Amino acid sequence: MNVHLYAWAITVVVLLAILAIDVFVIGRRPHEPSMKEAGLFIGLYVALAVIFGIGVGIFSGWQFGGEFFAGWLTEYSLSIDNLFIFIIIMAKMKVPRHLQQFALMVGIIIALVFRAVFIAVGAAAIDRFAGVFFLFGAILIYTAVKIFQEWLAGDEQEDTGENVVMRWVRKRFKSTDGYRGVKLRVKENGQTLVTPMLFVIIALGTTDLMFALDSIPAIYGLTQEPYLVLTANVFALMGLRQLYFLIGGLLQRLVYLQVGLSVILVFIGVKLFLHALHETHLLEFFGLHVDIPEIPIWMSLGVIIVTLAVTTVASLIKTGRDRKQGVGGSDEPEGYVTPAGDLSMVQPKEASDVDTAGGDVTAGLTSSTEDKEGQ
Repeated sequence: MNVHLYAWAITVVVLLAILAIDVFVIGRRPHEPSMKEAGLFIGLYVALAVIFGIGVGIFSGWQFGGEFFAGWLTEYSLSIDNLFIFIIIMAKMKVPRHLQQFALMVGIIIALVFRAVFIAVGAAAIDRFAGVFFLFGAILIYTAVKIFQEWLAGDEQEDTGENVVMRWVRKRFKSTDGYRGVKLRVKENGQTLVTPMLFVIIALGTTDLMFALDSIPAIYGLTQEPYLVLTANVFALMGLRQLYFLIGGLLQRLVYLQVGLSVILVFIGVKLFLHALHETHLLEFFGLHVDIPEIPIWMSLGVIIVTLAVTTVASLIKTGRDRKQGVGGSDEPEGYVTPAGDLSMVQPKEASDVDTAGGDVTAGLTSSTEDKEGQ
């Protein structure tokens, strides 16, 4: 795919402009988007992605158009799975509802930065050594097995608590007892203190880093065009913040989503191994002259669409049947309740809509009273 420099420049400028509008215009004030607002922007972003993919097909050929759609659908699915983690982080850290949009906005910007870096690194690695596809394939298959094991065990990514970065920041800086709007640090009583919002941003940022490590090999398994890799990732992240508020705890009804993602990642991992064998001629080095098949993009796109459709329908059938039988309990993560008549958002049971919610607002991630006394 021959992308001229001016096409790169126009694309980056337009995408940055859309992001700037989302950040500085739509998200200029902390608020909880209504279902109408969230649905409108999700529809807009999906329509833009479809139009872009059709444009790629018309001007560069449907091979590349298919690669964009396959990559976009895969990255969008992984981003939806990412929302499960965001919901749990928000619940554990008891972020007030009207501040969650800001936290998500910053988290998505961090995700874009991480993915841009890994896209550049991945492109450089591919140019230097085709055998890197073996590594990418191994990462995807390992990730698929891990996701499937977590689904079997029923644990909702319990590693979203403290990590090395979180513990370092928590011990290094004194923190306030409650949120101070969207501020990350404040000066009170002559002391500079960090706020729980900083811990939220760190939690989201480290989660984004983990998902970038998994998602970039997945997209490179579908296309080796950096232009398509970048645009598919950006479009997949557009509207993610609104999607969080639109379906919130209803994501829990997609009980087979992780199974579907595991199947897709294994398929792409196998595709990467076949591509690596084809490019490196490894079998010929051992004296084996075997024609290595290349999986066409139409087959990849078909597998992705069918897998997502089957897992979504199966999930809705199962959760609907369980609800009728009174099995499975609440859809929302622990610590959340759904406000009556409002399925667009889930809210921490003890969180207040005021910035100075009392208690342990970071559920163990901020300093305890003993830690503060020790400081």
